[in-house]
Amino acid sequence: MLNVICLMGRVVHDPVLKSTPSGAAVTTFAVAVERNRAGQDGKRPVDYIDVVAWRNTAEFVCKYFQKGSWIAVNGSLQTRTYEDKDGNKRKVFEVQADNVHFGGSKSDRETQGDADDSQFINQAQQQPRQQPQQVNAFVQVDVDDELPF
Repeated sequence: MLNVICLMGRVVHDPVLKSTPSGAAVTTFAVAVERNRAGQDGKRPVDYIDVVAWRNTAEFVCKYFQKGSWIAVNGSLQTRTYEDKDGNKRKVFEVQADNVHFGGSKSDRETQGDADDSQFINQAQQQPRQQPQQVNAFVQVDVDDELPF
């Protein structure tokens, strides 16, 4: 059996670090992800995917990501059920994050503001998709930059 999810998109709201009664760090956030195909109107629909991160991954997300940040998430799809305040049974689908990565370049992270999601969606729809670039096997890192690991 295989249950693997890989998402890349923008963080919808600022992640907030919480902890369980046993002290485990946890955060939940949503990722806005465009679909691969445009709809009848020529626009790409956007899905908002709920993500849960635990322990070190949760701390990493809360420290380095904010609303509008490009994020890449690897994990698995999980479902859970609960009973709402009216007694109705509800089912929730969410991604359990195993690994989280920066989705954009450092300059993208530095220039992010508090713009809403529609700004990012509109920008993506107005700009033509770029062809993939050749990636070098070695990346030069500026040793003066603070690295998260």
